Amino acid sequence: MTFDFESLSTTWLHTKPGRKWQQHAPALAAWIADMDFLPAPVIVAALAERIDSGDLGYPNWGGTAGRSPAVGAFVDWVEQRHRWTINPDDVREWSDVVQALHAILHVTTSPGDRVVVHTPAYPPFFGALEATQTTLLPVPAIRHEDRWVWDHHELDVRLQREPARVMLLCNPHNPTGRSFTESELHEIVVLAERHDLLIIADEIHADLVYAPHTHVPIGSLAPNRVITLSSASKAFNIAGLHYAVSHIGPRQVGDALRALPERLFGEPGMMGVLATQAAWVAGAPWLEAALEHLAAMRDRTAQRVAERLGGVAMLAPDATYLAWLDCSTTAIAADPAAAFAASGVAVNPGRDFGPDTSSFVRLNFATAPAVLDAIIETMADALH
Repeated sequence: MTFDFESLSTTWLHTKPGRKWQQHAPALAAWIADMDFLPAPVIVAALAERIDSGDLGYPNWGGTAGRSPAVGAFVDWVEQRHRWTINPDDVREWSDVVQALHAILHVTTSPGDRVVVHTPAYPPFFGALEATQTTLLPVPAIRHEDRWVWDHHELDVRLQREPARVMLLCNPHNPTGRSFTESELHEIVVLAERHDLLIIADEIHADLVYAPHTHVPIGSLAPNRVITLSSASKAFNIAGLHYAVSHIGPRQVGDALRALPERLFGEPGMMGVLATQAAWVAGAPWLEAALEHLAAMRDRTAQRVAERLGGVAMLAPDATYLAWLDCSTTAIAADPAAAFAASGVAVNPGRDFGPDTSSFVRLNFATAPAVLDAIIETMADALH
């Protein structure tokens, strides 16, 4: 089976009604983490089947009370794809990963507690810390040869002076695209055990890892210390349908969440469940084709940035469809996102990702080659 990731036009993209192409129109959109491609046909078919049934009422999942069929699909998916065997009783459903993060921090921290975060970081992480009145303990990224790394030895020393309650780990990492190796994850687990850190692992990009790299769920290494957050939204481009899951290893956290009022967090919508179930049950062929295309787009981005964006540095990501561009040696270093916007391209400003990142931008390359070329050429205008 073949899928078309190539024949996108900017004319068609500008007609899309979603946030990515409308919020900064008429600029070319290379910002928010949505892909430009059509959804997987199995997802479209699952949604169409329910619409065609004429029944959009309360769903009858026909299984365990309060558990949709997407939970079983997730359990099977992570076992087949990531060699991680989990108990469906430890899986909880949410509307999205950020909702889950807020709720879990609410029951596991107190105001003033420190939370370790590898920076730069996904901007809603900072919002979650603010909402829970917790304090950021940053671990800054360091460029080492051709990849970004974090100094966990220095963190170990710092935690002796400044104890923390939680480590919020994003793996694969957004925005740098690093996929943590198994040895790095073991290092993190040892550190967490030494300092009694709860690990909340956002693994939403787990299915977007490029060979030869592989994703290792950190929950498989320390099941009693890790809460894993996941969703099909990034890998299958269905963020607007709002469905996510968490695997809660520490029993006391699961008990704390169950002690809250049952309806406090609502429940995911039926269409999000159906789309996610279709993705995790039958979406693998589409995903494999998408990964092949995205790997080519990653390489094309690195080549075009080197050729056309003089002074901009890019380390090719191990995972995700996001490029973290360093503009610090260019004439637009003070506010590169504004300069690129003025030339006609919307990218994510680096300052949104934490301290000391204002000279960076995040670029989304999940599009067609011709569209990417137009984006890079338009960005080049800002440097001339």
